Amino acid sequence: MSLQNKSIISIRDLKKEEIELILDKAEEMENKLKKKEPLYSLKNKILASLFFEPSTKTRLSFSAAMQKLGGSVIEIEYSTTVKNLVDKIKMIENYCDVILLRHPREGSARLAAEISKKPVINAGDGSNQHPTQTLIDLFTIRKLKGKIENLNVSLVGDLKYNAVMKSLFYALGIFKANITLASPPELQMSWENIEEVRDKFGVKIFQTNNIASAIEEADVLYVCGIKKENFLDVFEAEKIQKNFRITLDLLENAKEDLIILHPLPKEIEIDSKIDETKFSKYYEQANFGLPVRMAILSLVCE
Repeated sequence: MSLQNKSIISIRDLKKEEIELILDKAEEMENKLKKKEPLYSLKNKILASLFFEPSTKTRLSFSAAMQKLGGSVIEIEYSTTVKNLVDKIKMIENYCDVILLRHPREGSARLAAEISKKPVINAGDGSNQHPTQTLIDLFTIRKLKGKIENLNVSLVGDLKYNAVMKSLFYALGIFKANITLASPPELQMSWENIEEVRDKFGVKIFQTNNIASAIEEADVLYVCGIKKENFLDVFEAEKIQKNFRITLDLLENAKEDLIILHPLPKEIEIDSKIDETKFSKYYEQANFGLPVRMAILSLVCE
């Protein structure tokens, strides 16, 4: 099995075995980083980092990953969307071995992959997909819990517009986790997505607008923020944000070995007092970004 020259656009494009290959490679990368072994497998390879909207964490993480592997990075940022994405991709492909693309328009990464002679890695295309973050999430869960299958995983927050949640939801279906979806009615996961995952993978999916019930039986609590711009009424948005905030009180009935994850950076959705508790694993999760993205680049470019 090989991912050489394969574009990573959506978690849907990856078979379970391919995901496991990436996770195993990430484990290998993590061990090499700990031992401070020299890594030059991508020497003379170039990553073109093409961002049409800001995302400091993803951009820096991939840049560090490429340089750790001995490669180099061309960074290109645009403050606004450029009309002719096709021309940009056709030009940039001449100067690199792989393209990292972040674009606010859904489907932009797929379009880029279809026209590019070089593999494209989707660093987020609007509210559609964010596959590399999902691979980090899966690695974190497997690393900290020893498995993904049959775990009770609760997704809390914006399940309608958040690309990370959509990607992770599908991936949890692939690995047969039991999934609870907790969100305000206005931000529920689409019924089409729920039906697709339930019918395709036969997993148990529960829906609730009660955070306490989502926490009670959870092995993993994955939280994302709720953005005010998705509401017409700012005051209503603030009210919902407060109602979907994870606090210490809510964790009183949580499992002893519950882990809380978040793609970061977080705002008010998790009480800062939780940062120092045994439940908080989101900073550890962020640290796993480097070996996972090294694994992706290594498998795609070698």
